[in-house]
Amino acid sequence: MKYTEDIVKKAAINAYLNGDVEFEIITSKCALIVIDMQDEFVKPKWTPFWVPEATNQVPKIKKMIEVCRGKNIPVIYTAFKDTHLFKDRPKTGQLMPNRYPHLGNDPLWFNEGKIWHEITPKENEVVIFKPSYGAFFNTSLETILKNFEKDTIIICGTLTNYCCGTTARQGYERGFKVVFGSDVTSTDIPEMQEPELQVLRKGFAKVLDFKSIIEKLK
Repeated sequence: MKYTEDIVKKAAINAYLNGDVEFEIITSKCALIVIDMQDEFVKPKWTPFWVPEATNQVPKIKKMIEVCRGKNIPVIYTAFKDTHLFKDRPKTGQLMPNRYPHLGNDPLWFNEGKIWHEITPKENEVVIFKPSYGAFFNTSLETILKNFEKDTIIICGTLTNYCCGTTARQGYERGFKVVFGSDVTSTDIPEMQEPELQVLRKGFAKVLDFKSIIEKLK
């Protein structure tokens, strides 16, 4: 068979748009990871990092959390906050344009790492304060998942193409099955959502919408 430009292009397009990684979602092996649904990203108009779509998705994420709790699926939260005098994070982080220095800074931001009040963690649920985008980088998440005896992570939260997507990639590289919520993850610019989902669909995760995930968990 000769792999013409047309053949390989069609194969790539189909994988981006329709690819479905072949693994079964086994409820007893799942953990839900709620990425960075904290005040700095969810509370309307409070910071320049507010993600309006994250606020809009709170009801669906709340429902997903409730379903997982009802199925004894561990719910693990992540958030940013001041940890280790900020010495535990990538050195060039402060140089990145996503810090918006021209919009000012408030010492209250990212001080507590407070999860949005509508989806507050229970006392027996894990909250991981992470130093960078991915939830596995310099955290105990992998050890926690292994101790829970889970091999599948379901990802929801914000931002799709930064913290959520990076966590999906890191989970994949560590041998976890990754389920990525297409409409329970959000970006600061809606046009960036679908391109990231396409990349994840082709090479890193099973990308499903909220209703499909809930149905498979039931």
